[in-house]
Amino acid sequence: MHQFTENLLAGIAITDILDILIVAYIFYKVLGFIRDSRAEQLLKGVLVLLAVAFLSDILQLHVLNFIMRGTLAVGVLALIILFQPELRRALERMGRGSLFRIKGDPLDKEKAKDVVAEFVEAAEDMAAERTGALIVFERDTSLTDIIETGTVINAEVSAQMVENIFYKGSPLHDGAMVVRGTKLHAAGCVLPLTDNMEIPKSLGTRHRAGIGISEKSDAVVLIVSEETGIITLVEDGVLERYLDGKTLEKRLLALYLNDQENDSSRVKALFTRNRRDD
Repeated sequence: MHQFTENLLAGIAITDILDILIVAYIFYKVLGFIRDSRAEQLLKGVLVLLAVAFLSDILQLHVLNFIMRGTLAVGVLALIILFQPELRRALERMGRGSLFRIKGDPLDKEKAKDVVAEFVEAAEDMAAERTGALIVFERDTSLTDIIETGTVINAEVSAQMVENIFYKGSPLHDGAMVVRGTKLHAAGCVLPLTDNMEIPKSLGTRHRAGIGISEKSDAVVLIVSEETGIITLVEDGVLERYLDGKTLEKRLLALYLNDQENDSSRVKALFTRNRRDD
């Protein structure tokens, strides 16, 4: 046994170990991708088709086996079409340099605190007054196409400006605000709605739009519900709801300061709490 072990180890090169580690990492990421998306349900359906094809071959059910083989022959193309949104998101993640970073250079801590304080004050005021708001924080993925649907204002961040834009009498209150760096860059913007059918029906168009843009980019979205005053953050299609001022301040500071302590598992956990409905 000892001799067998020595021979086995002698036949393993460093490149073999590297090869195994890379493949293991790829499988790990694929499994994580499947777990965190609609792919889990679709994969179950694919496995059922494979099982039927296998059994039909063993039992010599020729017609059924012919149909299954034809179905599986175009299965790869069908999977690419079905998984197109998820694949796009995964490729965008691979091209990003950070998991939780606002577009532009990191800010001075005091400047970041001042900017965040304005957003927190505005969110709390609008929540108390039941004023709906939809604020998109641009990060690495450019939102120029979204900005072009609205009106460029390029204003300094202030609670009063944010509240005035989303005031019910304002001509821009129905659209989304896009924040680029420390500027209120545009308002009245139109966002894509999510196609996710699992979103609770109690969530209205504002929430569906916030989820939609977070699915198609790396943006973080701040939403204030007009009906309930609930403050919500959305990232990667996942909502964190029922935020108070202190929690919102913590999240936005992490966003602006490019907090290096926010690894992928912590960021994911950050946005998977409090999924209760309105």
